[in-house]
Formats: sequence, C-alpha cells, structure tokens
Amino acid sequence: MAYGHGITILENGTAVSPAVKTEGGVQIVIGTAPVHLADDPFAVTNVPILANSFAEAQKKLGYSESYSKFTLCESMFASLQMLGISPVVFINVLDPNTHKTAVADTVVTLTKGVGKINDEGVLLSKVVVKSADGTKTFVRNTDYTLSFGTDGKPIITILSTGTIGAASTVKVSFDKIDPSKVTKANIIGGYDSSTGKYTGTELIQKVYPMLSVLPGSILAPGWSQYPDVAAVLVAKAKNINGCFNADVVLDVDSAAATKYENVPTWKNDNGYTSERSFVLWPKVKVGTKVLWYSAVFAALNSYLDSQTEGVPSKSPSNKSLSISGTVLADGTTEVYLDPPQANYLNENGLITALNWGGWKAWGNNTGGYPNTTDPKDRYINLRRIMNWWGNSFVEAFFNNVDDLTDTRLIQNIVDNENLRANGYASRNYIAGASIEFREDLNPQSDILNGKITFYTKIGGYTPAENIVNILEFDPTFMVGALFGGE
Repeated sequence: MAYGHGITILENGTAVSPAVKTEGGVQIVIGTAPVHLADDPFAVTNVPILANSFAEAQKKLGYSESYSKFTLCESMFASLQMLGISPVVFINVLDPNTHKTAVADTVVTLTKGVGKINDEGVLLSKVVVKSADGTKTFVRNTDYTLSFGTDGKPIITILSTGTIGAASTVKVSFDKIDPSKVTKANIIGGYDSSTGKYTGTELIQKVYPMLSVLPGSILAPGWSQYPDVAAVLVAKAKNINGCFNADVVLDVDSAAATKYENVPTWKNDNGYTSERSFVLWPKVKVGTKVLWYSAVFAALNSYLDSQTEGVPSKSPSNKSLSISGTVLADGTTEVYLDPPQANYLNENGLITALNWGGWKAWGNNTGGYPNTTDPKDRYINLRRIMNWWGNSFVEAFFNNVDDLTDTRLIQNIVDNENLRANGYASRNYIAGASIEFREDLNPQSDILNGKITFYTKIGGYTPAENIVNILEFDPTFMVGALFGGE
C-alpha cells in the first residue's frame, strides 16, 4: 500500500435511486426487445420477464434507444428510469432464432489489435472470425475476445497468446436480429397445441401463475395503434385466469389521425370504444426521445398508485407528465392544444396532453365514453379501482376456497374486507366501502352446491372535472367604498 501523506480524493459512482415499488397491479408490456444485448438472448422470447429496476431489465432483455425497433425499451425508460416505478412485466416476442438476418464475409480492420463489427443487433454467439483469406477459423477467448462497445456494436480484441498475430484484417460472419421481421401476428400470438407453448398476448394469463403479481395495465407501445392488436389486448384484459381484470392503454395512430378534430372519428371507426381502455393521442417527447404516449401514461398511473399504497384512487388527469412536448407519428411535427381543443378530445373518450403550467396528462374518460355514462365505466380512476378491488379480493381470500362453509369463514371475509375498506376510507383513498353476506343472495340450493355470495359496495371519488365559479358585479361595494356606510 502506498504511503499516505497529504490529502487523498476518492470518487464513488453516482448513486441511482431505486425504483419505487407499487403495491397495486403491475404493467404488462408486450413488444420487442434488443435481446442481442441480453445476458441470454435465446431465453427471453415469449416468456414473462419481471423487472424490479432498470438495471435488471437491461440485464435480462437488453436496452436500446432505437425505440421504433425495440418497443419494450420505451416502457423500460418511462417506468424504470423517468418515473422510477417498479415492478414491470415485459413480454418480448422478438425471437433471435427466426427474426434474424445472416451476414457473411464482412471485413473488419484491426488497429493495434482491436476492430469493430460496424453493425447493430449482432448475436455474439453467432459470430465466426476467420483469417482474411477465409482459410482459418479463430477461437473466441483463445485467439480473441468479443464484447459490445458502448454503442452496442461488437468489439474484437486480439489476444497476444492466440494465433491471429499481427494481422491487419479479419473476416467475420454472423447473425443479427431483425426486428423488422416481427409482425402484428407475433404480438397477438396464440397457443400451439402441438408444443403446448403460448406466445404474444396469450402469455398474459401466465403472468400471475409464474410471477405472483397482479395485472394492472396491459399495453403494447408501437403496436396498439393497430386496431386488430388493440381488439385482442382488450379481449385479453377481461377475466384473466378466470378471475382478474386489467385496464388497457391504447394509442391512436397519429400518422393516420394528424389533426385533433379527426381523432374521434378514427377512434370510433376503428373500435377503440371499450370502457376498459384508455385511448391516447398523440405521441410524446422527452428531450430528443420520441415515445408512444401509452408507455408514459401507464407509467404515470403506476407512479400515482405508489403514492396511495397501490390503491388506484387518483385520476391521472392534470398530473405532471415529465415530458418536453407532444408530436405526431413522424416525431417532428409538434402538437400544441389549448383547453377547448383538448376538451373536445376528452368529451369523445380520448386522453391527450396539455401544456398548461407544464405538460400534464389531460382527460378522465375511458374509451367507452360518451357511449357509457356509468361512473364506474366512464372515469379512469373508478374503472381502475373496480378492477383492483376485485383482483385484490381474489388474492386475499383464494386460500379460503374449499374451507368449510361455516360462520367463521363468512365472518373472517366480512370482517377483513370491512377493516380494509375502513382503513382506505380513513386515508381518503376511497369514499367508503362495505361487504355483506346476505340471505337473499344465498339460497339453500346455492349453499348446498358449495356456492356462497358476498355483496360489496365501493365508493370512489369522481374527479372534480368541471369547477365553476359564478361571478357577479355588485355595485354596492363601490358605493360603500366611495361614501362609507354601515
């Protein structure tokens, strides 16, 4: 150890705040990942991946800011970096075994024993390095090492103990992933009865059995603007595993609907009208990054949930988005709406963003509005509360299934649910809730067949969407000021 005399300065790496945990339902995001950058590129296709931090997501799935190619990275950034919220479940459908392109006989120049494969998406395990004349194949970690540079392109470093020697060039062949080969059919996915494998949206039903996390929001940034994908997402969000429900965060195609006044027509013509959906327009910018709004909006909802112990009680409308602008699909045409224009979208069941004292999410209504006016199906926060309350009830009492139908079982459920309701009401997350076991809902025939029914009432708060102040000029104030008086 060096002799110490004087002043010594040491530096630690910058501490990154851990992501805030949400105790409610999680986001389930379906799309494509840069799996060539993952620890195991061939083990993360069509399997739910849980990430509790950005570093974990990057390690398991890779990360790239080429968002148009790798759509899962938008949610990695929005949730795990920008808003610092976790966990998030990712379902990658990009298969390096099939969504790939072979590249042969590329010459790489070596400078001081180091060369770069100037291509993206390279699968390191598929790289073959040969001599310049192609007659000799070199061995990785014996003749050279191979790793990704900071730009995501492979670096070849010659080992002095190997046989490449002082060669100035080598010839390489490799496979690289090709996200352009991923189609809507891959996102939609299906079930293969011959192999027993699930793909795409079919994996939503595997999230809870595999990861033990409740579904909250389902989204597919970069894909949900396609009506057939959106329709499947909505269908898959209902009755997951026979008992859970989720909301669906959808994007309008802002390449097709380029003017705000045309967006409601596009929404209705393409069937984005489910009360379980939140429909967004246009895209958003964070600095130079352009993201589908769904990635940011779903992250915002999760962030708000984390402030209320997982209870999705808050409306996302008029909450800060931490964005720098809104744009159309081209990523350059900026969109600035004033309140009347934004309200026109709101009254047609659309959510947008408003730059009014900073960029805010703007809109309380689900995609079902104005066709549905039932508060629980109209307002985003009430729809989410209904989903979450039912999901959490299932999780809380599933272990009681097949217990004896006696007063102890019934009282346990009633007491615990009412206690939970009172606690949330006292913290102002809900207006109130109560559960009953009523004789009129439990005829003897049901009880003899092993069925018991509870009745729960939930009171959430509707958002104060329209605050009105009536102004009236009163001349008596002026007279009193001028002449005095009692």
